[in-house]
Amino acid sequence: MAISVKPGILPYHISDRATLYRSYMPYLKYGGLFVEIDKPYQLGDEIFLLLTLIDEPEKIPIAGEIVWVTPVNAQNNHKAGIGIHFTDNNEFMVTLREKIARYIQEIDASSLTQTM
Repeated sequence: MAISVKPGILPYHISDRATLYRSYMPYLKYGGLFVEIDKPYQLGDEIFLLLTLIDEPEKIPIAGEIVWVTPVNAQNNHKAGIGIHFTDNNEFMVTLREKIARYIQEIDASSLTQTM
């Protein structure tokens, strides 16, 4: 049976630190994530991400805005997906960004990412 997902709600699981490093967008004002997906989205679309992070049991709710789109069949074999800018800067999101930083702190900073 297929799982029904409401438009604008996107469940996403990041299974390891290397994937989190490649996906994280720290250069955005409040941080963000690149999500591999081939569903079409437009810049400026609002989205609600339900993130499962590595081995944590709970889903992390994140409000965001699409600020990056890599289309299917992009040049240089880039994976299709969207960059989601976190739109909240509350205590919960500050804590999440700190948690992400701890997860990826030992990854080689010269490693390639999904965006820049």
